[in-house]
Amino acid sequence: MHQVLRLFLPFAAGYYLSFLLRNVNAVIAPDLTRELGLKAADLGLLTSAYFLTFASFQLPLGILLDRYGPRRVQTVLLLVASAGSIAFAFGEGLAELALARALIGLGVSACLMSSFKVLAVWYPPERLPSLNAAIMVAGGLGALTATTPLVLAVDRFGWRGLFVGLGIAAAVAAAAVFSTPEKKGALAGGSLREQLAALGGIVRSRVFWSYAPMTASGLGGFIALQGLWAVPWLMTVVGETRESAAAHMLLTTVAMVCGWLATALLVEPLRRRGLPPGRLMALCNGAGILIMVLLWSGTVGGRAAWFVLGAVFAIGNLAYAEITARFPGALAGRVNTTLNLFTFMGAFAVQSGYGLLLDAAVARGRSLADGHHAAFGLLILLQALGFGWYLLNTGRREALQPGEVRP
Repeated sequence: MHQVLRLFLPFAAGYYLSFLLRNVNAVIAPDLTRELGLKAADLGLLTSAYFLTFASFQLPLGILLDRYGPRRVQTVLLLVASAGSIAFAFGEGLAELALARALIGLGVSACLMSSFKVLAVWYPPERLPSLNAAIMVAGGLGALTATTPLVLAVDRFGWRGLFVGLGIAAAVAAAAVFSTPEKKGALAGGSLREQLAALGGIVRSRVFWSYAPMTASGLGGFIALQGLWAVPWLMTVVGETRESAAAHMLLTTVAMVCGWLATALLVEPLRRRGLPPGRLMALCNGAGILIMVLLWSGTVGGRAAWFVLGAVFAIGNLAYAEITARFPGALAGRVNTTLNLFTFMGAFAVQSGYGLLLDAAVARGRSLADGHHAAFGLLILLQALGFGWYLLNTGRREALQPGEVRP
């Protein structure tokens, strides 16, 4: 237990900050719009700059994690996140804030993947679904903080003071991660060319491509929605106040934490009772798309629907443990980060594209509500296509043994 806590708590703290920094702009969006005069497309670009650098660093990150270990990589990157947060606090224009936001994205790009890697190094594959889910609970607490509690913090300290505090917290987290143990013999051997060749094998794998479209559109789309556009949707389409919309997101995030906690506690008992993690993940992804359709159509719109949405997409994160088990353990860092690349490229595309569709609707004389309906509907279509592709490849995946991969 001491070893678990010594490894778990510092990496969990980093992921907590990652989730908090990911979603903070959803709360401060009205302040940024009012103070800087940003349009919807500007706000989408500013916020999604986090995802652009986050996603673009995933492939080299996988090599770094396997080659140098999660302790050293995570420490350095958290210091980058600290610098980005301080820079954001003192930014004066769109370009300065976007650059600072990009630094934050780069700095927290390893928080989840380094956690998954350190767990894969120290524990057997059958324990990863529950341990990974426990890490996700810490992220959920960060997302919880980025709702109503963050509104109160912004009201008291202002958004600039908030980011100074976040910069200090990231530096403290970096020091905590640096103090964790490192397992001897766990680093990947071979030359850089050999490691790049192994990465190429992952990208060419049919198994990998059965997961990638679903995570990009499903998880990535939900991240983009929760991180920025859910609050404007609730305010513009449903007619909620800012405080009420933030409360919706608080409840959704509570649901995510519940989903991750349930995964951590129940995935093994459910496996023993005939419901493997992959099937549970598929059921939850399908349910999430159905709820999105009901929200878009106006059939449902209350907090219960958003609660269920948060829970089912949280369980969808089982994709990382599922795909890791399909590859040799030495590739764990590269497998997870390559999948994460697609997840966050999807988040970037949806978050920025959503804002472009809103501005296009207004430019054509349509209402913001019409723009939201068009963007939301397109997101649902992309999610349905990604999920359908995953289902079509079910037989090919199930024919493989754990740790086996085919090009």
